[in-house]
Amino acid sequence: MAQTSPVSGKTASAAPSVVEARYIFITGNPNCGKTTVFNALTGLRAKVGNYAGVTVERKEGPLLGASRDRPVRVLDLPGTYSLSPHSLDEQIARDVLLGRLPELPPPSVIVVVVDAFNLQRNLYFATQVIELGHPTVVALNMVDVAEAHGMRVDAGKLEEALGVPVVPVVASTGRGIPELRARILALLENPAPPARRRFPVLPEPLVQEAQKLAALLTWNFQERRVQADAEALLLLSNEQALASSRSHYSPGIQQAVAAARQRLEAAGVDWRSVVIDARYQAVARIESQAVTRLWTPKETWSDRADRIVTHRVWGTLIFFGLMALMFQCIFVFARIPMEAMQAGVDALGQWVRETLPPGDLTSLLSDGVIAGVGAVVVFLPQILLLFLFIGFLEDTGYMARAAFLMDRLMSKVGLHGKSFIPLLSSFACAIPGIMATRTIENHRDRLVTILIAPLMSCSARLPVYTLLIAACIPRQKVWGLFDLQGLTLLGLYLLGIVAALVLAWVFKKTLLKGEPPLLILELPPYRRPVLRVVLHHMWERSKVFLQRAGTVILGINILLWFLATYPRSADLEARLQTERNSLIQELAQAEEDLERAKPGELATISNRVATLRARVQELETAQASERLRYSFAGRLGHLIEPLITPLGFDWKIGIGIITSFAAREVFVSTMSVVYSVSGDQNEDGEIGNLARVMQRQTRPDGGPLYTPLLGMSLMVFYVFALQCASTVAIVRRETNSWRWPLFQWCYLGLLAWTASFLVWQGGRLLGWG
Repeated sequence: MAQTSPVSGKTASAAPSVVEARYIFITGNPNCGKTTVFNALTGLRAKVGNYAGVTVERKEGPLLGASRDRPVRVLDLPGTYSLSPHSLDEQIARDVLLGRLPELPPPSVIVVVVDAFNLQRNLYFATQVIELGHPTVVALNMVDVAEAHGMRVDAGKLEEALGVPVVPVVASTGRGIPELRARILALLENPAPPARRRFPVLPEPLVQEAQKLAALLTWNFQERRVQADAEALLLLSNEQALASSRSHYSPGIQQAVAAARQRLEAAGVDWRSVVIDARYQAVARIESQAVTRLWTPKETWSDRADRIVTHRVWGTLIFFGLMALMFQCIFVFARIPMEAMQAGVDALGQWVRETLPPGDLTSLLSDGVIAGVGAVVVFLPQILLLFLFIGFLEDTGYMARAAFLMDRLMSKVGLHGKSFIPLLSSFACAIPGIMATRTIENHRDRLVTILIAPLMSCSARLPVYTLLIAACIPRQKVWGLFDLQGLTLLGLYLLGIVAALVLAWVFKKTLLKGEPPLLILELPPYRRPVLRVVLHHMWERSKVFLQRAGTVILGINILLWFLATYPRSADLEARLQTERNSLIQELAQAEEDLERAKPGELATISNRVATLRARVQELETAQASERLRYSFAGRLGHLIEPLITPLGFDWKIGIGIITSFAAREVFVSTMSVVYSVSGDQNEDGEIGNLARVMQRQTRPDGGPLYTPLLGMSLMVFYVFALQCASTVAIVRRETNSWRWPLFQWCYLGLLAWTASFLVWQGGRLLGWG
């Protein structure tokens, strides 16, 4: 690329200079539709990461319609009610808006999303942001909801009162988004910071103290990123604003704030409440100028629905009914696409075996990579259905009602009502669930939630449960209505939930004593889910599952194939080959006899051929077991066998338990490799190859290995065991210590072993084994 020298003016060939991206920050209260606006502006092309040094999710994407000459990035900030943070999420939003994160440049434009139906509460935060002095646009969202409730918001009058552009939008349908994008682009081309102003009318002593502190801030911070007056007022009027920023301000500034507060108290000014009251008065005046109430509905549709949905009895029944429906659909409706995907995996493996010459490479590709990774990928339809249900429940506004319902139960075991959303998120994956605990203000409540989050059965457990249910639990109806396999799946999820509640009670009474604070929760109005958004969220969450299959699981399966294949014994291979050749020759002779048989001999010789074919298959299974026993993997399985025999497990299951410590779903692909499951073994289309092969496994006494009791013992083990290296790592980051992740891993491992022991030994005592 040609570049002009600033000295000579000549053109020279050089590397292109890096053009700094301009940033648009989208902020607003929780439940105001902020993320929907973000998705509309970026076309759902978001990149998700973390802010430096913390696990708060950072979501950003390119602005659609922006010039290609200079990139424009849109950043979706965590929702917050004010610039006075009460959680790590809100603190990050505050620090970004105040320009305290060195990784981000000052915003070119701030878009404040305001819920038109809850205008006064949203304008409190909006006025704080406008006072910071950055070019700002207000996206007046959900005007359709406001109009449906008899409120007409005059965007022109609101714009005049706020002093910044106001664009009415309905982000869920796209209405007003082109106009919003046009106003943003106009501000990018011709930045026009709002006029310096202060919305609340304040007593003179407070104004004077704010001016003194603003001068000190300006002197200390030469490169100002926000208006000093707004920052000074924030520090003076809110204890949390300073308490959460002590590392940012020098001792001199902190002392100046303390001294100013003392002078205000001496002057009779209540600095804790005067600014809050004055701002709400200013917001009320703005609302009265901009809002016309056409009528006052006596009772909204949401209110009528909430009388039932949040009812102590009916609401609880609806909640558990929805959960039961979800698990029934996951197990029943996903069966057909799973069988189709299994057939595709089998066909691919068979094609590799037929195309490539016999050898280790062919075995690695067909038995290690394709069979191992494919055994996990075929469960994608169930994962998609799970996230589809969760997406619909979130988009309708039902999740807030579920949190309200569960708070009654959770408060009895010492949990905060805010723990419900992190725990619910853990059903998808414990990692975002644990990260979501940052919204819990109390440290003890947050830690208890982190410690029990892995007990929520995540999507990685679903393939394990499905495989073991298919292999061990009979397909039959209960009361002629419910599928026993679906009820088993529901029971496993409920077991994790009950155990989590019991353990939360124990922790709150012992290690982490304390009373949970009252839950203050906003119930947003019910909304019609937007299919495009729901499908997008479903895919984004499911994509993580596929990425793990293509990275972690692929790597583990290649390693496992090596461990299950080597070392080899020449003497063992020679003996096994001799046994197989002898039986194959006998079978070949029998098949020749069948071709030449007379009519009266057909039945006898046919039975002999069938018997010999069955013996060949049994011999191949036995020989594969001998090879595995001699391999590195077999030796590992035998090493832990004394520890797991009391649970009903054999050494082959032990191999699966060891490998799945990296990720639970690896158990499925491990069993596929251990049992040498191939596509040519597929005879039964109703369940997968692996489940059918597992059903044929026997104990040394000749009895079946995978009985319903063994299945329950193994599934209960996976309900409790913390077999996810990524979860351990994220707990380490969230708690900033190895103490709690190690404690969590140990207590859950001990709990898993004990529960599995009780199931297996108790079942045998009752004669179920």
